[in-house]
Amino acid sequence: MYMFQRRYTTFNIVIALGISLLVLSKNVLAQSVPDYVTKQVPEAQVVGNAMFTYMFWDVYDATLYAPKGQWQSDAPFALKLDYQRSLDGKKIAQRSVDEMRKQGISDEAMLSEWRDKMASLFPDVEDGDVITGVATSNRASEFYINGELAGTIEDTNFTQSFFDIWLSEKTSEPKLRKALLQK
Repeated sequence: MYMFQRRYTTFNIVIALGISLLVLSKNVLAQSVPDYVTKQVPEAQVVGNAMFTYMFWDVYDATLYAPKGQWQSDAPFALKLDYQRSLDGKKIAQRSVDEMRKQGISDEAMLSEWRDKMASLFPDVEDGDVITGVATSNRASEFYINGELAGTIEDTNFTQSFFDIWLSEKTSEPKLRKALLQK
């Protein structure tokens, strides 16, 4: 009987500890929202997080923030990309345009203009650099490089198309989308 009670008590302690760690990790995530995100995204909390891997290379860790952790396409939100490897900024801009094209954007003059704007904002990144895109309440896109505002693109069509790369049902990375949106 004593042995059963001891195991039962140990089991209860392990369960309580596990639940405490889950609650603590959720609170830590909620508290780790960057200040520049909370300025544009009221009550910002993490919606989801996932690593984007190309072939077998980790490229970036993506985190989606939205008010109270509930993403809506017409409300402000932020997508933070923590890069795990070095990439050329112009290639990031070109890849973004290629992904927009896959989503059905076919106006080449507009895509060229958007590529040039992104190329002027996106630096070459190294392992550890962070680029955060914020869809503001007026549907502009603000871009932060390592927490510093790099620039704004005030074009609602661009904002929709840019964030659709990750969040649209037409994304080329549905598993990443599912993890970001927690669906």
